[in-house]
Amino acid sequence: MNSPHQISLDDWEIRYHRLKAGGLNEPWYGGPLSRHAGRGDKRLLSLRFDNSPPALRLWNFLLTEEERLHQARAAGGKIVGAMKDLGTAAVMAFSLPNVTAFYPDGAWWVPCIMEQGTGDLEVADALGIDESFCPVRAMLGAFVRGAHFPRPDLLVCSVGATCDDFSAIAQRLSSLGYPILWWEAPHRRRAEAGEAAVDLPGGLAAPAAQVRFVRRQLELVRAGLEELTDRKLDDALLAEGIAQANQFRRLLGELRRLAYTRVPCPLGALEMLVAEMLAIHFCSDRAEAIVVIGQLLDEVRRRSALGLGVLDECAVPVFWVNPVADLKVMNILEECGGRLCGSEFLFSHALDEIPADIEPLEALARTALADPMVGPASDRAERICRECRRFGAKAVVISRIPGASHCATESDIIADMVRNRLDLPTVEIEVPPICDADAPGIRTRLEALIESARQRT
Repeated sequence: MNSPHQISLDDWEIRYHRLKAGGLNEPWYGGPLSRHAGRGDKRLLSLRFDNSPPALRLWNFLLTEEERLHQARAAGGKIVGAMKDLGTAAVMAFSLPNVTAFYPDGAWWVPCIMEQGTGDLEVADALGIDESFCPVRAMLGAFVRGAHFPRPDLLVCSVGATCDDFSAIAQRLSSLGYPILWWEAPHRRRAEAGEAAVDLPGGLAAPAAQVRFVRRQLELVRAGLEELTDRKLDDALLAEGIAQANQFRRLLGELRRLAYTRVPCPLGALEMLVAEMLAIHFCSDRAEAIVVIGQLLDEVRRRSALGLGVLDECAVPVFWVNPVADLKVMNILEECGGRLCGSEFLFSHALDEIPADIEPLEALARTALADPMVGPASDRAERICRECRRFGAKAVVISRIPGASHCATESDIIADMVRNRLDLPTVEIEVPPICDADAPGIRTRLEALIESARQRT
């Protein structure tokens, strides 16, 4: 049982007590995973987890975010809800002492984790945001019900070249009396002839004029944070905040490299999905997020050095595009004979290091403009192709998000570029918040994809 395995929640209950008897050292939020299922996170009963102590810490960290937010409020700290930009405003907020940032957008996973048992979607329906919208509509229900997180002291939201669904939901939230500090992200374009261009993280570029525009928008965010805290958010504080964010991103980058390339696979797709999600706002605790990801990396390094893994050596490397609404699908991928060898979960700009050799606000503006959601789908497809080559992908899955406006066209653009440039088998699937009724069809399509990849080798 000490060798790497994927185990059920019941198995984890037994393993947890054995680890405790052996002297397991846990943080304050530690404990058996089963307690989360008892509190309503019923989807855990259907998942298979990595059996390592660092994975246990990762899951407990993820599932106790609500407690951390309430603790921050009780301790007199300020809470900032940063919406939509996924990795920029949160870095700015965490640069100030006694400020905790989180993404209310994360409520889109609640219908999965709690197996539709919250009423959030029903509230959204009643407010005119029905199932024709992306599952992030659960955020609206969470705000109205006062569930899952305390009401933020400040709400910040990027608009402009962002998801149409999210913009509509955020505007509905504003109409209900939730004041929002809006800042605009323009549609990223290529510089025209004779126009000055600026390099962005992720191998992208944009006109210098667009970078200046975003920088002015982020000045509004800085001013809002300063007014909230009655403290100057100067360049020294921002630079330190960027340095801490980059420390996390370097650790995550090395974790991705090892987990996605080593044979046998040292860490499963489910834990990698959760680990990557921490990048957007550190799960409301930047310092602890660095510890959690560092311990997970140490475990993966140990397994890689010993040639240990959680999957068969013959598992087919699959690159995954878009986050899944139902976490269980990541287990299904592995049950079908695949392994995650790379991912693009709509926030690649939160994985890239923020430039540290230029003024902090300039660096953050460039990072914000590197958001895959504010540029053409062809830019995103280019990066996906580069990452597929880098990680040795043998197949690509594009998981469409139900109701998401961007999925209507960009999936075809990405799939066509992958097929034409890399000649890789590709499949598009739609993953609802609870996939049980669709699981047989999803499984069949993944099995066919993996068999096709095997026949090419």
